Amino acid sequence: MLQIQEKEWIALTIVECEIIKVDLEKGIYDKIKMVKVVQQLKEEITEILDRLMTGELSEYYVKNEDFMEFREVLVKRNDFKHFRGIGQRGGDVLYQYLKEPRS
Repeated sequence: MLQIQEKEWIALTIVECEIIKVDLEKGIYDKIKMVKVVQQLKEEITEILDRLMTGELSEYYVKNEDFMEFREVLVKRNDFKHFRGIGQRGGDVLYQYLKEPRS
């Protein structure tokens, strides 16, 4: 059986996923399904950040429960310093894109 650390799941190839899916009795399918959901979420966040960058969106409101996933994608971007997050009541954050990077 192929052993995979949780942080390595995003890097799985389709071939590895097909091999792992066979072992449904041990709950591997749920983990693969979760990886696909996480990858889709990261792609959606990247699209939102790109839309902020291009000016298609002027701001984007992130709920407290989504903050960590959003931030994880944001801090990996080369233009990370162009984003300003304005804290809101309850831990929510309003993001805007700045033409000049913040210091």
